[in-house]
Amino acid sequence: MKTIKASEFKAKCLRIMDEVAATGESVLITKNGEPVAQLVPGRRRPRTLFGALKGSISVKGDIIAPIRTRWDALR
Repeated sequence: MKTIKASEFKAKCLRIMDEVAATGESVLITKNGEPVAQLVPGRRRPRTLFGALKGSISVKGDIIAPIRTRWDALR
């Protein structure tokens, strides 16, 4: 993570924002050597939730076949 003084950030704000958007690397902004803020790349929200989780779920095994275990509720 890149660190920058608040005075330098103030002078170069727009260029630094473009850099963060292009590289995806966060920037830590300090004042008197102490961290005061962190500039991180923004996340874009999908227009619709349909398909938002595509690729994040994987199926392992057969999810349609009946299971061969008796449930405690059936006893």
